[in-house]
Amino acid sequence: MIKHIFIKILILLKQIRSGWILILLVFFPIFAVAQDIKSIPILLHAARIFDGEQIKTNTSVLIENGQISRIGTRESFKTTAAVKIIDLGEATILPGLIELHAHLSFQNVPADTVLKHGITTIRDLGGPVHQPYGGNGSLRVLTSGPIITAAHGYPIPILGASDIAIAVSTEEEARRTVRNLINQGAVIIKIALEPGGEIGAPWSAHHDHPHHGHQHPAHSDKKQIHSHQALTDHPASNVKQEWPLLSEEIVRAIVSEAHQHNRKVTAHIAEVRGAQIAINAGVDEWAHMPCNQIPRQLLEKAVSQHVKIVTTLDTLSKCTGIEHNTRTWSALGGELLYGAEIAHPDIPRGIDAQELIYMMKMAGMELAAVLRAATSKAGQQLDIPLLGTLQPGAPADIIAVQGDLHHQLKNLEYPDLVISGGKIIVNNFETAQKEMIQ
Repeated sequence: MIKHIFIKILILLKQIRSGWILILLVFFPIFAVAQDIKSIPILLHAARIFDGEQIKTNTSVLIENGQISRIGTRESFKTTAAVKIIDLGEATILPGLIELHAHLSFQNVPADTVLKHGITTIRDLGGPVHQPYGGNGSLRVLTSGPIITAAHGYPIPILGASDIAIAVSTEEEARRTVRNLINQGAVIIKIALEPGGEIGAPWSAHHDHPHHGHQHPAHSDKKQIHSHQALTDHPASNVKQEWPLLSEEIVRAIVSEAHQHNRKVTAHIAEVRGAQIAINAGVDEWAHMPCNQIPRQLLEKAVSQHVKIVTTLDTLSKCTGIEHNTRTWSALGGELLYGAEIAHPDIPRGIDAQELIYMMKMAGMELAAVLRAATSKAGQQLDIPLLGTLQPGAPADIIAVQGDLHHQLKNLEYPDLVISGGKIIVNNFETAQKEMIQ
C-alpha cells in the first residue's frame, strides 16, 4: 500500500515538473527575445555615412535605447557589453529623410509604406489635425491641419472644405482658427494665397507630368487617386475667374497669432500677388517653389526675411517659372528644404530621388547640401532637436542604401535598412551582413 502511494506521488511530481518545463519552454523565449530587442545595443558598420552635415568614411554608429549613442571610427568601438553588430559593407548610412510637404491623411497613403521607403518623419499638410505621434518603430507624423483660406478660396472650389480647408473672413476669426488648430496639435499653420490659372500648375491646368520611372509595386498601390487626381486633371478652360485671396491684414493676424504660440506659418504661393502678400505679412515659409516667375526683387526681400522654401520641384516641373525661381533663389542665398508632396500622382510613396536631382540641377546644390535639406535642415525647421542627424542623443531614425550616393542616388528610393527610434523595420542586408552577440 505504502509503495503504491509513493509511486503515485512520484508520477504527480514528474507531471508537475514537466508542466513547468513546458511553460518555461513556451514563454521564456518570448521574454528573452523581448528583452533582447529592448536592451541590446546595435552597432552599424558601413563604408561611409552621411551624419546630417557631411559624408564621412570609416565611421560607425552605435544605437542604444532608441537614440544615437556614439559615432566614431570602426576601430574605436571596443565593445564589452552585449551588442548586435551589423556590417553593411559598401553601403551608405544616413539619417531617415524628412518630408515637409505630404498629404498622407488626404489620400490614405499607408504610413508603413512611406517608412519602408526611407521617410522616417513627415509633415502632413492640408488634412485632419492631430497631436504628433510615431517615431518609435513607426512613421513620425506631424500635421498642420486644414489650410486657412479666404471664403471660396483655394482649395475649396475643387476639393471642398471638409478636413482640407477652413475659410476665414476677419482677423479675429483668423486668430481664433489658429488657436484652435494649435490646441489640436498643429505644428505649423498653412495658408493659401492661390488665385489659380498658372500654366503647368497641377491645381489649375491639365498637368502632363513626366514619368520618371517612379512607379513600381512597392511605391504605387493600384488604388484610385480621387480628390488629388482632380488637381492634375482640372482643365484650364474650367478656370473662368480667379480664386479670392486672404487680405494682407488677415495674413498678418495669422502670422502674429501663430508666432505668439511658437508656430511658423507656411503659405501655398504660386505667383506674384501671393508672394507679395506673404512677404509683407512676414510668412515664414513657402510650401512650394512658386509656379510663375517671381521678380528678383521680391525673392531678394524674401531671402532677407529668412524665408525658407519647400521645393516640390518634381510635382511642379511643368510650371513655366520653376527653374528660373529656383536658380535665382539659390543664387541669392535662399534656403531650400526637401519636400516632394507624397500622395501626389507620379511621386513615390517614400523618398523621391528625382526631387533631389532637380535640387542639384536647378539650384546647383552639391549632394551633401541636398541631403542636409532633407535631414538636418528639415529637422531644424520642425524645431525637433537633433532630428535628421546622427549626432549623439539624436533619435535613431536611420536608413542605409547600397553603394555610393554620388554615383547611385536612385538607390535612396529603395533603402535596404530602415530603423525607426532604434527599431529595425527593414533589413535586406541579412545575406551579406555579419551579426554576432559578444
